[in-house]
Amino acid sequence: MMNKDVQLKEGERLDDLQIKGYHLIQNPGRFCFGMDAVLLSSFAKVKKDEKALDLGTGTGILPVLLEAKNSGVSYTGLELQEESADMARRSVRYNGLEHKIEIRTGDIRRAGEIFGAGSFEVITVNPPYMIGNHGIKNENEALYIARHEVMCTLEDILRESEKLLKWKGRFYMVHRPFRLPEIFMKMCAHRIEPKRMRLVYPFEDKEPNMVLIEGLRGGNPRLTVEPPLVVYQKDGSYTKEVTGNGYVDI
Repeated sequence: MMNKDVQLKEGERLDDLQIKGYHLIQNPGRFCFGMDAVLLSSFAKVKKDEKALDLGTGTGILPVLLEAKNSGVSYTGLELQEESADMARRSVRYNGLEHKIEIRTGDIRRAGEIFGAGSFEVITVNPPYMIGNHGIKNENEALYIARHEVMCTLEDILRESEKLLKWKGRFYMVHRPFRLPEIFMKMCAHRIEPKRMRLVYPFEDKEPNMVLIEGLRGGNPRLTVEPPLVVYQKDGSYTKEVTGNGYVDI
């Protein structure tokens, strides 16, 4: 049952997620979720009795959407920035999901130490895409940390995921296609075998700007490349595949 007594703080807003009546508290002055998180929440699967961990959960969008779309036993979000973690916790309370979702404050680089080895069947991550100072530095520190590898790197994420995943556990990530060679190399180095990949195109005549990846800890080499996913039609509306296959709920 929703707890509508949860209070918003200055600058915050309450966004309707258009699924199961769930809402999310966000602050436009910090980092708000985008299409990448929504697509990842539908690409990832959490089976009955499985526990899932979202690394760098921000305001908790992935644990909330994963709970709405799956039958897993529990969902945990780990977030470094306390202000974002606080918004995530209040969103969990607002939606009455305290029995299914836990938000922890902590450093991804210490995730294995925080939770213990082999604690999860599923890990999701929507990581910072930019390396160091690549791109324009945003003066907003919260946004800069969310977008750039200043507090954790791809190497950190995969090293800790190898520790955290049970044998044959699944790793789901959304990233940028230009980093695919590095992603595959580092996944394999940490015994997380790439098993499934889907490129995401904003429009059918544009280059892909996202890639959805599934890896299997201890899996055998064999990668399935799924058909491209086009998000928008020429008029800017969502394609039928996006709205008809659970990627977005509108």
